[in-house]
Amino acid sequence: MKVRVDLKACKSHGRCYMLAPEVFSEGERGHCLVENPQVPPELKEIARLGADACPEQAIHLEPDPEPGAGSRSGATGRRG
Repeated sequence: MKVRVDLKACKSHGRCYMLAPEVFSEGERGHCLVENPQVPPELKEIARLGADACPEQAIHLEPDPEPGAGSRSGATGRRG
């Protein structure tokens, strides 16, 4: 899972890094920082806890791609 923070939406409440300091930290002005956007499997639930606590919903969690799911467009590469 990847985590992304919309810094324009973040209002520095600090709930994310208080509840999930393993994933989130406090920036210079109190905004949410993510040291490692790729969340290891053992911290996924903690990342969700911090993201769910954000009143502005400024934290976005993106699931890992499914194994074997490539960017198949259905094209064969042949031109006709």
